[in-house]
Amino acid sequence: MQHRIPRQSAGEQAVRPPDGTDADVRFTPELASVVSGARRRAVRDGDRQIDTAHLLHSLLEYDPEARAVLGEGPQLARLLGYLVQRSIGYGLRWQSTVEDSGAVPVVSGVAGFSPLAAAAMEDARVRAARRGADRARGVDLLAALVADPQARAVEVLGRAAVEPRTVLARVSDHLGTSSR
Repeated sequence: MQHRIPRQSAGEQAVRPPDGTDADVRFTPELASVVSGARRRAVRDGDRQIDTAHLLHSLLEYDPEARAVLGEGPQLARLLGYLVQRSIGYGLRWQSTVEDSGAVPVVSGVAGFSPLAAAAMEDARVRAARRGADRARGVDLLAALVADPQARAVEVLGRAAVEPRTVLARVSDHLGTSSR
C-alpha cells in the first residue's frame, strides 16, 4: 500500500529554529503541531516551502483557541473551504514561487519556510515575549500571519471576507493586550 503523504527527506523533517534553539522551547505543543501539520501540507501540495497559507490552514485545524478567535459559523466554513481549494484551485499559481513581499526582513536559519512564514514564526515568538510568555501560542501566530498584507494567509482571509484588522483586534481582546 502506498502512502498518500510522501515521506519527508531529512531536510524537510528538520525545520530548525534560528540560533539552534529547540522548537519545543519556543512554542507550545499545539503550535509545534501546527508547524508539523503545515510541513505535511506543503509536502503533499508539492510546495518547496511552508508558506503563511499552510500555517493558517494548519492553525485552524490544530489549534482550537485560534479557531475560537476567528469565530464559528459561515465565515469560518468559507475560510476553510478556500484553504482546502488551495491545491485544486486558485492556489495553484503559488506553486513553484516563493512567498516574499519584500516588506519584512528575511529571517535566516529557518529551513523550509518562505521568508514571510519565517518572519511570522519569529513575530509570534516576539509577541509572546512582549506579553511575558515563555512560549508562542497559536493566537500569537494568527496575529503574526495577518501582519503583512502581502502574505498568502491575508489573501485567503480576504477571499473569505475576513478582515485582517478585525483578526488583530480579536486576538488583542482575547489576550487582553493592545494590538500593535
